[in-house]
Amino acid sequence: MTTPAGLYAVSDLHVSHPENRDVLEALRPRNPADWLIVAGDVAETVADVDWALRLLAGRFARVLWVPGNHELWTPPTDPVTLRGAERYDHLVALCRELGVLTPEDPYPVWSAGDRPVVVAPLFQLYDYSFLPPGVPDTDSALRQAYDVGVVCSDEFLLHPDPYPSRAAWCADRVARTEARLDALDPHLPTVLVSHWPLLREPTDPLFYPEFSLWCGTTRTAHWPQTYRAVACVYGHLHIPRSHEVGGLRMEEVSVGYPREWKRWRHRRDPKEPRRVL
Repeated sequence: MTTPAGLYAVSDLHVSHPENRDVLEALRPRNPADWLIVAGDVAETVADVDWALRLLAGRFARVLWVPGNHELWTPPTDPVTLRGAERYDHLVALCRELGVLTPEDPYPVWSAGDRPVVVAPLFQLYDYSFLPPGVPDTDSALRQAYDVGVVCSDEFLLHPDPYPSRAAWCADRVARTEARLDALDPHLPTVLVSHWPLLREPTDPLFYPEFSLWCGTTRTAHWPQTYRAVACVYGHLHIPRSHEVGGLRMEEVSVGYPREWKRWRHRRDPKEPRRVL
């Protein structure tokens, strides 16, 4: 019996690791009509992102991609030296060449279920407003993070050009995205897809709470309710799970680094993407 068509999701493939390339090469649809969401952190170099998305686009009926922080890095080993918004635009152009949908394209409608659902790939970045518990403000939180040595590599590799800061780039991305979400049909539910969680609560289990600063923005906290989300898909945290926050369905779909997924593969096969719809 053929498995019904599904909307699946995966993130944080990190294919620079050979074991993770094996995971990606094993990702295959169960039905020719399956869609696959790729929620960021495919790779650090443009060539690896191209290889991975090209392979997946040739297998799934539709592939949707949102950038993670790793795609936005400008590592010294990458011949593509573009930074910030120019690097993002370059990746969007690459995806369009491959037929992969991005946050800059019209949001598609998944219509294989009981009712149509808008699948909205989003790029909002972060602004250091996900504060660790008990820390009063962003400046204090950043000082604490540097003091304890928990500092995201974004500080050295993710350049915000032409914006003055990553927080300023985030503010612009949030405004642009809200304008598009506001224009959606108010009768249709959504699946909201981003690399960074839209709410702060998913960061609560982080082993190093200081890392929450690089995990999202409080500006998006109202999006799931405002835009009728039946599910929010995200990655970044490397804590793969299905859970609820205030009755809202959250799907963290990361594969993570080999040292991580090898610990929990008895609970979840990294070669099996999460079924969202």
